[in-house]
Amino acid sequence: MTGRNLTTLIVGIDAACEEVLDPLFERDLLPNLQSLVERGVSGPLESQVPPWTPSAWPSLFTGTNPGKHGAYSFLRYDGYDWDVIDATVLREPALWDILDRHGRSSVVVNVPVTHPPSAIDGAIVPGFIAPESPACHPEGVLEELREAIGGYRVYSEEEFNSQAEKVARHVEYMRLVRMRGKAFRYLCERFDPDFGFLQFQQSDTVVHDLPGDRDELRAVYQAIDVQIGRVLDECDPDTVFVVSDHGIGPYSGMEFRVNAFLRDHGYLTTTRSGQGRPSWVPIFHDRLNEGDDGGDGGVGASAAATVLERGTALAGRVGVTPDRMVALLKRAGLDDHVARVVPASLLQTAAGEEQVDFANSRAYMRLPVELGIRINLAGREPDGIVPPERYEALRDELISLLSGVTTPDGAPVFERVARREEVFEGPEVEDAVDVVTIPADYDQFPSARLGADTFGPPNEPWNHKRDGIVVAAGEGVDASASVAGAHLLDIAPTVLATLGIPASDRMDGRVLDPVTPVGVREYPRPTPREERDGDSEYSVENRLVDLGYLD
Repeated sequence: MTGRNLTTLIVGIDAACEEVLDPLFERDLLPNLQSLVERGVSGPLESQVPPWTPSAWPSLFTGTNPGKHGAYSFLRYDGYDWDVIDATVLREPALWDILDRHGRSSVVVNVPVTHPPSAIDGAIVPGFIAPESPACHPEGVLEELREAIGGYRVYSEEEFNSQAEKVARHVEYMRLVRMRGKAFRYLCERFDPDFGFLQFQQSDTVVHDLPGDRDELRAVYQAIDVQIGRVLDECDPDTVFVVSDHGIGPYSGMEFRVNAFLRDHGYLTTTRSGQGRPSWVPIFHDRLNEGDDGGDGGVGASAAATVLERGTALAGRVGVTPDRMVALLKRAGLDDHVARVVPASLLQTAAGEEQVDFANSRAYMRLPVELGIRINLAGREPDGIVPPERYEALRDELISLLSGVTTPDGAPVFERVARREEVFEGPEVEDAVDVVTIPADYDQFPSARLGADTFGPPNEPWNHKRDGIVVAAGEGVDASASVAGAHLLDIAPTVLATLGIPASDRMDGRVLDPVTPVGVREYPRPTPREERDGDSEYSVENRLVDLGYLD
């Protein structure tokens, strides 16, 4: 097989960390990963704030903090409305973009936040947050790939809703992991790249789907290890890095309901009228009835009701405007006839539920994975009520108040509460939360949920932790050196150094000690790209809800 020119390989394993890997290494269950550890150098890899997929992977592959690259969470905001992010938000070049400028080719498979892909010498098949049939580079390569390896998917073909479907889940996990390895090996043969980046997402998905199920976690990691072995054998990279975007593990702390706390302290207003997190269903029903009744369009009533139920759940968690849900259902081809099949019970789903009244609140949490509070600032938000001259004083109040919060048993909830500019740096800081809230030991979980009680058991018994893992082995890696203190931001400059390419002068990381630096230089910031048209946005949003990312 070709691919013999693969100089450097990154294997990304989402959420890999010592908590997960050490027990498997002790049982000799991951021979290929263990071999890399034994012949190279390894250690914890500190993640960033926030340590979640949509922000952390871009930090890793750009070498810059979110204040420079611009991706903070799964969503971007336009006033009180929102959209799922994609690669068009990124304002710093990825590793493969820099390599392309130096005449080096790349194959990138399944890396999150790479849709739509940039045009490089090589191939990009986007991963998490992309649509199910994403635009790939070069055009037509996805269809070629599906024909060559017998199918390729970004997400599970089925959605599973109960433990009774565990066997089916297992089969789907195994299938997706095999697809990643087969796709990468095929594309390396096809394009013969200098650099490769293969990412596995199921290592994170399995924990959110089946928290605490060590047997299924083991099975997923063993399947990943098999694929790593085949890639090493067939692509024969000179240098290999294994990295993760964050860690994961059990939470022994509590869920802290930030919006309930802000409500109880007079900063947040709620509503039961559907004017906050909108009760969009009745309005949507009325709007559809204003048009023609249409035909079935090949979609049955049960399918329409199912989509609407999922949409209702999503709206209740995130807050979707009527206009937005109309657009989503149009994309699903259901807009002409949903009004005729909406169950009466669904019309009352959101009615009477306490919701955040964003326009009439001074401060609120939009999304838990942002790890912070947004202020309803006049002149910035559509209906902002906090005068600009009160902005800094309000941040002081919130920081002081939240810094002192403890659980019912006296444990601190937050390790640090700070202004955004104290945590992030760069031209995109204005898109960050106004006040950053970092959980104590990532063992307390800040939630956007409302409820009578401020504290409760964690919604997910396993969740993200600060430290992932880094392994480096092969040519140009001094196995006697240390990776102590390694940070997510160090990976991009270190990988570039193994290819003899200078790091960007805007990168926040350093070249790790086992690799010799080759200097820095200035690279242009990418020209902002047009946002995608949301071709499969509904399925992406629904999957984010399933995984618990949209609360």
